[in-house]
Amino acid sequence: MVEELAQAEDVIAACTTAATWVLPEHELIAALDAAHRLEQRLAAVKLALIREIDGRGTARAQGSSSTAVWLRERLRLSVPTARRLVDVAAALDSGNPGIRQALADGVISLDQARVIADTAATVQTTAGAEATDKAVSLLTDWAGQFEPTLLRKLGTRILDHVAPDLADAAAKAALDADAARAARDRHLTLSEQTDGRLRLTGTLDAETAGLLRAAIDPLTAPSGADDLRSPGQRRHDALADVCRLSLRTAELPEHGGDPAQIVVTTTYDALAAKLGAGSLDTGLQLTPQVVRRLACDATLLPAVLGGAGQVLDVGRQRRLITGSLRRALVLRDQGCAFPGCDRPPRWCDAHHVEHWADGGQTSLTNAVLLCGHHHRHLHHSGWTVRLASDGHPEFTAPAWLDPEQVPRRNHYHRRT
Repeated sequence: MVEELAQAEDVIAACTTAATWVLPEHELIAALDAAHRLEQRLAAVKLALIREIDGRGTARAQGSSSTAVWLRERLRLSVPTARRLVDVAAALDSGNPGIRQALADGVISLDQARVIADTAATVQTTAGAEATDKAVSLLTDWAGQFEPTLLRKLGTRILDHVAPDLADAAAKAALDADAARAARDRHLTLSEQTDGRLRLTGTLDAETAGLLRAAIDPLTAPSGADDLRSPGQRRHDALADVCRLSLRTAELPEHGGDPAQIVVTTTYDALAAKLGAGSLDTGLQLTPQVVRRLACDATLLPAVLGGAGQVLDVGRQRRLITGSLRRALVLRDQGCAFPGCDRPPRWCDAHHVEHWADGGQTSLTNAVLLCGHHHRHLHHSGWTVRLASDGHPEFTAPAWLDPEQVPRRNHYHRRT
């Protein structure tokens, strides 16, 4: 397969340099159709490979928390895109073989294949295999005329065509399927922008959407005739108010032994002079004005940093990696330190480099932040961790994974 794909890659590479302006219009359109069919065929091959990798547990064997995260590192994809590929691969593998064949033949797109697979699963539950085969065949034909969104709408009443006597019962099954799909597709993505802002994107299920609207709607009304904020700005400020209120309840779960809190790093001189900016433990930068406003309602804890950013002193030492020692660890590692992991500090445990049971000290020079998955992985795999000469952790993979034993670092959290 590798050789055949390499040959196909050579042929496609030759097409990328071909002059398209010399083609007459009918050939130009024919070439576009052919390229589209080829794209779907390659998608079928890609999904088959992803399904096999997922089934073998390759991602976890190599230290990733999931196949989606492994694909992000391997193929440089976003996690939502990678997760979608894993889900579609599983759906096609467990679904009607006619869907996989239609994708392999290039007659349906990847998005259409997902729609048909979802619909086929509902029909299979409600009407059995024979009706499912009919539904797949009919939807595949419709895919030649309708894009995925409209195809999904048509699929909601597919039993009117393939099993009319079961259509009413199927309507309830479709609602249940929609609810399951909403639960599966729910997500919230926080994307840091270069200027320190955060972009929120996502899809909420119906219940969570109702909770959000109930929480922010009372706070989004204009404060008066002179309120010049746009509706979007008022919703933004309402969300900030909800977050402040939740932090004041003291009912949020702890993170590493500390209550849920905002951690701001700045210097005393900068704070006193009203000139210095600060940074959150998530890496976002704050203006001097925001830093001073937060300092008015905060507990101030001193930390002494060396020239290279090493934390030199954070007050008295404790037996457990909590309190001031954990805050120092967050300042240094800024999240899970395992290579390729982007989990934030609040999702992480503090790991003893030299185990406590083996005489290791509870100190900054013997600790590293790890998310739950990588904490377990490090204890039960051939990976090792040490602190380099600059005080930052680096990891070495087992010899079967990396015969060269090249130390690796996490680059997601480094800000310099």
